[in-house]
Amino acid sequence: MGTAHSETLTGAQSGHERGDLARIKHVVVIYAENRSFNNLYGRFPGADGLANAFAQSAFRVQKDRNGTVLAELPKIWGGLTAAGVVPAVTEAQTEHMPNKPFGIDDDKGYNQSIAVTTRDLVHRFYNNQMQINNGANDRFAAWADSGGLVMGYYSYDSDTLPLWSYAKRFTLADHFFMGSFGGSFLNHQFLICSCAPYYPHADTSVAKGSIAAVNPDGVSLKIDPASPASALSGPPKYVNDGALTPDFYAVNTMQPPYQPSSVPPATGQDPAYANPNSASVLPPQTAQTIGDLLSNAGVTWAWYGGAWQAALDGQNASPVPNFQYHHQPFNYFAAYAPGTAARAAHLRDGGLGGAKLIADIDAGALPEVTFYKPQGNLNEHPGYADVVDGDAHIANVLAHIEKSKIWNDVLVIVTYDENGGFWDHVSPPKGDRFGPGTRIPALLVSPYAEQGYVDHTVYDTTSVIRFLTRRYNLPLLPGVSSRDAAVRAQGGQPIGDLTNALIFFNHH
Repeated sequence: MGTAHSETLTGAQSGHERGDLARIKHVVVIYAENRSFNNLYGRFPGADGLANAFAQSAFRVQKDRNGTVLAELPKIWGGLTAAGVVPAVTEAQTEHMPNKPFGIDDDKGYNQSIAVTTRDLVHRFYNNQMQINNGANDRFAAWADSGGLVMGYYSYDSDTLPLWSYAKRFTLADHFFMGSFGGSFLNHQFLICSCAPYYPHADTSVAKGSIAAVNPDGVSLKIDPASPASALSGPPKYVNDGALTPDFYAVNTMQPPYQPSSVPPATGQDPAYANPNSASVLPPQTAQTIGDLLSNAGVTWAWYGGAWQAALDGQNASPVPNFQYHHQPFNYFAAYAPGTAARAAHLRDGGLGGAKLIADIDAGALPEVTFYKPQGNLNEHPGYADVVDGDAHIANVLAHIEKSKIWNDVLVIVTYDENGGFWDHVSPPKGDRFGPGTRIPALLVSPYAEQGYVDHTVYDTTSVIRFLTRRYNLPLLPGVSSRDAAVRAQGGQPIGDLTNALIFFNHH
């Protein structure tokens, strides 16, 4: 396995570079859910994985809320398996786990395969920062609501995971971090605009109760006096772990102002809108997105939401398709409001099981830039989805792309929105107040991706925007510029634009 040069090319591109990149005429971004790098790829050959973590105990030993080393991992509060899984792994069965990472699928342990749905773990903005603990990554168990489950990983070392075969054939990026701290809602926003949504005058709005109670450090929540002192005694309690920062940025899940939304329309009002008087509905956003820039440059693009039309038609059942409303970031923006030409052109139904996306792939009908969000039961999110179904689905999409007319000119980026609360041993780069957060997997699949390669370049979710900006000569979004400035100010490595993984650029 190779390694990548740590720097990204900057400055004006040469004509040769522009010509090479122009050979990529289609970009497809597939966005899965809630897995840290170690959770899925910790044993991948040549990667900065679990072997490195075990070799350096400081990177794996978890500490309690007061900073002392935990004598053991907390039991998994509520049990390891999700509700309805039979046979269940109960809370009592998880007592007295050693203070170290463990294989969820270890046949000498819990023996829960990647086909079993495990319970959900807290993955929120301030909690993630408290778990990272300024880069030590030693408070994941302390500030979790799932106890020791945060240290779980899958221990296979072959092709058990369907996407491993693609990672072995093409490029696996092992220093790719989630763009923002916390959960899916905010990381989807960072995927398309590298920005946090804003709620004007939230303190005088129906959402005022959602303003988080934060300590003066700006990164940790105020602890409820009734909270257990030790992680061994129970999950933490906070004064108010709300969706909004004290200065009104939306950092945890809020609902889109347009349908599909979990909030129904107000009585007698436009049925295409969510009730704006609901405290969980975010006002329409007006920041510029990568979609706007692509449109301005005449580049065709679309966001395919798996089960989008089914959700609009009120057919969103659980566990199938289990459409997640906050996973559709363009649905928060006024530029894509119901009735607009931009919405009709760019927000597409991916179909049940991705059928409409796959039909467009097979027909050679994808736009130049495609974003695809699999429906809930196929996105790998703990609590309501297993790993294998989502992985097999994405591998199937890749197989269709390989057989399609666009294969010879496509770059496919497969990544995850965030870590889902799972621990990882690699410290995130020091950035701005919003991120980057914990390390996540990312695969680059293309005839132009390095083959059988592990890319150690520092990337984050905004690297997708960076690549699109470079490929199509777009203006740089303000959030990308501010992230770059924050990283530079702290002496960090520049965040890459994915070109180090391409055969055009002999950086390694």
